[in-house]
Amino acid sequence: MSPYTTATGVELLYTGSPDVKMLDQLADGPGDIWHSGLQQGLANAFPELKYQAATFWWYINDFPNNDQVISWRFPLDSFVIRKNVWNQTQGIDSDYDDELISGLDFGYRLLRYAGATILHIDGLFDADSKSSQISDKDLVRFYLKFFKKDHLYYMISRQSIGRAAQITSLMLSLKSKVKRYQEELIEPRELQEIAGQPTVSYIIPTMMRQEMTAALLDDLAAQTYPPTQVIIIDATPESDRVDDIYDKRLPFELIVEWQTTKGSCRARNEALEHVTSDYVIFGDDDIKIQPQFVENHLRFLQTYKADACNGSDIMADHAQQDLSDLAKKVGQLDKSFFRTGVSQSFNNANSCVRREWIEKIGPNDVNYDGGYGEDSDYGIRLVKNGAVVLYNPFSINLHLKPPKGGYRFWGAESKKLGKARKKQPWEGDRPVQDIIPVPSPTINYFNIKHFTPEQNQEYKRIHLFKKWTKNGLGGMWYALKNSSYQKKQFAESMIYARALLKKGETYR
Repeated sequence: MSPYTTATGVELLYTGSPDVKMLDQLADGPGDIWHSGLQQGLANAFPELKYQAATFWWYINDFPNNDQVISWRFPLDSFVIRKNVWNQTQGIDSDYDDELISGLDFGYRLLRYAGATILHIDGLFDADSKSSQISDKDLVRFYLKFFKKDHLYYMISRQSIGRAAQITSLMLSLKSKVKRYQEELIEPRELQEIAGQPTVSYIIPTMMRQEMTAALLDDLAAQTYPPTQVIIIDATPESDRVDDIYDKRLPFELIVEWQTTKGSCRARNEALEHVTSDYVIFGDDDIKIQPQFVENHLRFLQTYKADACNGSDIMADHAQQDLSDLAKKVGQLDKSFFRTGVSQSFNNANSCVRREWIEKIGPNDVNYDGGYGEDSDYGIRLVKNGAVVLYNPFSINLHLKPPKGGYRFWGAESKKLGKARKKQPWEGDRPVQDIIPVPSPTINYFNIKHFTPEQNQEYKRIHLFKKWTKNGLGGMWYALKNSSYQKKQFAESMIYARALLKKGETYR
C-alpha cells in the first residue's frame, strides 16, 4: 500500500490510483475506509448472505444513488484506509481462493463487527466492471468463519440437490481448517469539546407515564449541556391526566401538547412541527439519562462529522432502578461495548439527528402506528439517502420498561379478537376478523418496503421455522400440526403490509 499524509497530518494508506485531491477532505470526515466499489461492479455482491441476514441487516443491500454512502463492498486493489485503523485490524484473509471474497471479508468484518465506518465515494477511483461471482468453496469458507452452523445448514437446505451435495462435501473438508473469526476492535476517536453554541430540541412522546416523563425533565434540567427546547406530546387520556405535572422551573423552553391522535409516530411528527434547533434528540418517556447525555451526543456528532447517531440503550432489571444502577451497569461493560462505527439499527429511545437531515427525508411514517419498526424505518431511510449514521456509546440511557403505559398499549390490542379488540391504524378499511396477523403487519411492511422479494422469502421461511422449533423437538410436532394456521397468519400479515405499501409513506 502507498502512503499519503494530509495537510493536517492524518496518515492514510491506499491501493490503486485514487483521486488524491479528494483525500484531505475525506480524512476530515467520518470515514475510516473509502472506495468506489459500487461503480466497480460490486453493488449488492454476495447475495448469498440472504440465507443468514434475510431482512435483519440493513447493509445486506447497497444504496448506489448517492455520491457518498455507507457500503462495505470494495475491491482490494482500490481503496483508502486510515493508517491507524489498518494497524488495529488483523489484515487481509488470504485463505480464500479469490481476492474478491478476501476484500468482501475485510469490509464485512470491519463494518459489521469491528466498528469501522466504510464509505463508497463516487469518483474516488475510476469506474470498472469487476466480476462478483463467488465460488462454492469460498462461500462455505465465509459461512464457516462468521456464522453459526445452523446458518450454514439452512443455506445448504436452500440449494438444489446437486449443489447441496457439493456444498456439504466442501463443508466436511473445510470445517477443521477454517479459523473462526476472532474479534478485532477499532478504538473510538477522542471526543472534542463542543464547538460553538449549537441548539438542541428533545422530543418525548408519552402516554400514561406522566410521573416518569416528569422525572425525565429533571434529568434534562441537570444536563451539563441542557437542551434548548423540550417538546412533550402527551396522549394520556383526559380522565387519567394530571394537568400541572410538568409545571416546573426549567433551564429550557418546554412545550406540552395533549395528543388526540393515536400513535408514537404521529406524536413525534407533531413535535417536529415545533422544532427550532440545530439538532433533534428522540427519546422515550421511560428512560433515565446521565448528566453528560446531551453533551456527548453533540461532541460525538461534531467529532466524527456524522449526520446522526444512535445512543446506547441499556435495559433496567426493573422499573424502579435509577442512575446509580446505570453507573454500576456501565462500570461492568467491557471494552467492546465502546466501539463506534456505523449504526446497525436505530432506536427512537435514544438517537440524535442533525435537523437538516430531518428536513431532507421528512418525518416519521405513521403507517407504523399500532405496530413495530418505526425507528428502524427512520434509520434506514437516513442511510438510503446518504446520511452517515453512527453508533454513539457515550450517550447512555437506562430503559425502565414499566409493565404499564406507553404507546405499546395500542400494539397490545393487536393480539385480541372480537369485541374486546380496538381497531389498529394499519387495518384501514379491512378490520381483522378471525385470524390475527403474525408477525405484525408493520414488520412485513418494513421488510417489503426496504428489502428484495428474495430476501423477504428467506425472512418468511426463517420466521416460520423459528416458530416451529422454538420449543425444541418436544413442541415441534404440535407446531407442525398447526403450521397451516401459522402460514395463514403470515399471509394475513402480508395482505395488510402490501396495502400499506400501496398507500405509501404517510406523515399525518
